[in-house]
Amino acid sequence: MGRRSNKERVPEFFTAEVERLDQEGRGIAHLDGKVVFIQGALPGELVRYERIRSKSSYDIGRVAQVLRESPYRTKPKCPNFGIGPGSCGGCAMQHLEPAAQVAFKEKVLLDTLWHIGKVKPESVLVPIFGPTWHYRHRARLTVRDVPKKGGVLVGFHEKASSYVADMKHCKILTKNVDEMLVPMRELVSKLSIRQRMPQIEVAVGGDGRTALVFRTLEAPSEADMALLLEFGRVHNADIWLQPKGPESAHAVLPENENALGLSLSEFGVRISFKPTDFTQVNHALNETMVSRAVRLLDVQPEHKVADFFCGLGNFTMPLATRSARVIGIEGSEGLVARARQGAAENGVAEKTEFVARNLFTWCEDDWQKLWKRMGGIDRVLIDPPREGALALSRVLAETDLRPARVVYVSCNPATLARDCAILHHEGGWHIRAAGIMNMFPHTGHVESMAVLEPGPKPEKKDEAAEAIEAKIAQGDAEVMGA
Repeated sequence: MGRRSNKERVPEFFTAEVERLDQEGRGIAHLDGKVVFIQGALPGELVRYERIRSKSSYDIGRVAQVLRESPYRTKPKCPNFGIGPGSCGGCAMQHLEPAAQVAFKEKVLLDTLWHIGKVKPESVLVPIFGPTWHYRHRARLTVRDVPKKGGVLVGFHEKASSYVADMKHCKILTKNVDEMLVPMRELVSKLSIRQRMPQIEVAVGGDGRTALVFRTLEAPSEADMALLLEFGRVHNADIWLQPKGPESAHAVLPENENALGLSLSEFGVRISFKPTDFTQVNHALNETMVSRAVRLLDVQPEHKVADFFCGLGNFTMPLATRSARVIGIEGSEGLVARARQGAAENGVAEKTEFVARNLFTWCEDDWQKLWKRMGGIDRVLIDPPREGALALSRVLAETDLRPARVVYVSCNPATLARDCAILHHEGGWHIRAAGIMNMFPHTGHVESMAVLEPGPKPEKKDEAAEAIEAKIAQGDAEVMGA
């Protein structure tokens, strides 16, 4: 007898009590000695679920019926949210009340710090949160011409799929972009190159100015260009084209090249950016985050500050308004050049310096040269990508040239835990405080901030430090944040 095909698979249903959530917002349960990750389930719920995947050590399922409901369950606001086939993958937790999402993320942070790094902060910072809906000022929308689904689709991918969700609205994108989704579909459907346009990148400035970057694998025709420019005029959006990599992106109308910007009003700073640059997606929360970081650093007018992974100067320029001197260090030559220009535009060029350096190979010699160049360093701000700041953490753990305080801004609890473990167990640094920032409501992303101060170095590595080093040497997926 032949093997039954996937289409003929008989659904299997089970009942389980949900214990907690994982970092993707799935409920975690145990059944017959096996871990089960259940999409759409919340802690404390009794659910009937369908098993959709089975592995030797775990199963994955999705809720079929909630038999006992959590008091924190709420009705999703977005029509695209769900757990079944075709549902949008942009959000994971719209069924959980926003306040409970914040509590969940705080627990993820503290559990990860202890589980991976064997460190506990001396105090927990009050969570930072901002708008729950229409907060997302940046997005990369996939474009597909799918005749079987009625034509062109523009939106996020479906959950765990390369297909594009059939989205007509999105409650996390800014209101003007939300209202543009259907018109964008209609626009692309009229273009001769609709099958050669895989994505549209959206960027909205602090003042609402909007840029749409159309990725084009083939040059638009004159008729296409007329349609694009008319769309921009009607919907008040700057039209950009990107024929190759991000560096090839350019505004169709040259006067729009430097139109986007975000403001940090407390510091009197405006940062200009291109629509393909990295900027925080949640502008309201970004302002609060920068203010908290500067305050926690306790920067004084005489201080000299180093800002690692500085990007366009999101922290560097505000720090320059409070200190004697700031140096921003970043891996991209292009971003460094743009940060210098931004410092001049904001009147802080004399107090800032920007240099390009690969921070993933940072070493003690680099640190000593920087210390000498600055005439000492009083404060350090670290804001790395998901990979964390392993090399820099090792240097700060080993060096005798220590700043009095470090603030570490993280977008990955696993690498934050790893780096804090190295600083604490090997360098004697104290984790004075840590807390979360709900930069991405309704998703599993956990953004956080930690405050560290130097203490006496341990005479020898303790067991926790040796365990962390062993995991790093083995390329442990959890520690590396994969």
